[in-house]
Amino acid sequence: MNRQHSRIAALAASLVVAGCANLSGIESQAQLRDPASLHPDVDARAAVSIPAQWWQGFGDEQLNRLIDQALAGNPSLRIAQARLARAQAVSDVAGAALLPQVNGSLDITRQRYSETGLLPPPIAGSIRNSATLQAGANWELDFFGKNRALLDSALGAVRAAQADADAARILLASNVARGYFQLARANDQIEVAQRTLAQREAQLRLVRDRVNAGLDTALELRQSESSLPEARQQLEALQEQASLARNALAALVGEPNSTVVPAAPHIAGIRPLATASVIPADLLGQRADIAAARWRVEAAGDDIRYAKAQFYPDINLVTFAGLSSIGLGNLINAGSLQWGVGPAIRLPIFEAGRLRANLRGKTADYDAAVESYNATVIEAIHEVGDQLASGRSIGLQQAQQRQAQQAGEAAYDIALQRYQAGLGNYLNVLAAETAVLAQRRLAVDLAARALDSQVGLVRALGGGYAPPAESVAAAPK
Repeated sequence: MNRQHSRIAALAASLVVAGCANLSGIESQAQLRDPASLHPDVDARAAVSIPAQWWQGFGDEQLNRLIDQALAGNPSLRIAQARLARAQAVSDVAGAALLPQVNGSLDITRQRYSETGLLPPPIAGSIRNSATLQAGANWELDFFGKNRALLDSALGAVRAAQADADAARILLASNVARGYFQLARANDQIEVAQRTLAQREAQLRLVRDRVNAGLDTALELRQSESSLPEARQQLEALQEQASLARNALAALVGEPNSTVVPAAPHIAGIRPLATASVIPADLLGQRADIAAARWRVEAAGDDIRYAKAQFYPDINLVTFAGLSSIGLGNLINAGSLQWGVGPAIRLPIFEAGRLRANLRGKTADYDAAVESYNATVIEAIHEVGDQLASGRSIGLQQAQQRQAQQAGEAAYDIALQRYQAGLGNYLNVLAAETAVLAQRRLAVDLAARALDSQVGLVRALGGGYAPPAESVAAAPK
């Protein structure tokens, strides 16, 4: 018996050796990039902390309510959450492969037995009932880590899906804030446009009086008349922008357009945020999209481990125990007991290069995941750099605009005082006011751009994302 066991062991060993295919020549070519090597302005000493509910820093309760409602019921966010639930279910399936599988069965058959078969009379040629009541167990001994690699890949997909859901949440909050600021800008511009229309109507009345008095010609009258349709068109265009902004907010929040923003927002009622001035080196840990890309790299690395483990044997421990009898009356007799236990080994011997091709495909997937990660990092640094540049430029433009507006308002005051003193005509007052109104329009645009740039920078810096656990993706060995 020992000699027979030795032969079986030797045969099994030879099969294992035959089944272990060559893994050489299939290696990853991609490398993860460091943000410090991608942009000269990355500050290794800078650390930026953004609260999860960063929008509350604007000090607008209506904005807070809109974002909270959007996060509670937006369909796009629910889609991301459904994808996360599916990834979690897949990981549960992969985790079940590491545990023993137990099943039970009951088979009852009415059968005529062959007269020329293996069974002798009186069973041969008779019609009888047979039954088997049995429990079986199967446990794959994961010696080469195949199932563990599959589970790790599924867990990486879960973490990536979680990061995607967080990224969707941050994007949704950013879009609501930007839409709200666009509505506030349109409201402020409407007020300026209404004042511009009133000013041009007053100018037209004055020119008509001067024409009637013989002080102006029909040319000045026609020029003044042509400015009214232009002012009305600008006012209507701004009202359209306000309606579109309100519609966009309603779509994001999921409320009727008529009730989404009960109180008209204005730029002056929104408090600017204090934002960063440099690109922090810890940007990688603050952005959900980068975290998702990193988890996909790790999942792709685990897929390579799974593909490599397929070159090695599957070793299962199989056992069963139960009752089997011919004739239902004998099923529960002690003599009907049957059982068995033993290992089962399955391995590829000749698979026509299928496993190597699969490994090459998984390695290519890993390289693609790495390059996707690198592209995400590059785009993140690009976004932060653009928002920082825009923020600095808008701040300088606002400083120059304030000086220009102060000068225009001073000129308007002088023109008004000269008119009231009888030293000038009212057309000079209206002309001076036109310059002031132009500066007010510019001030509204710059203030709205500043708020939008702050939201863009907050999102580019991660939007308050907090990763559940840090992990560094490395090339699989």
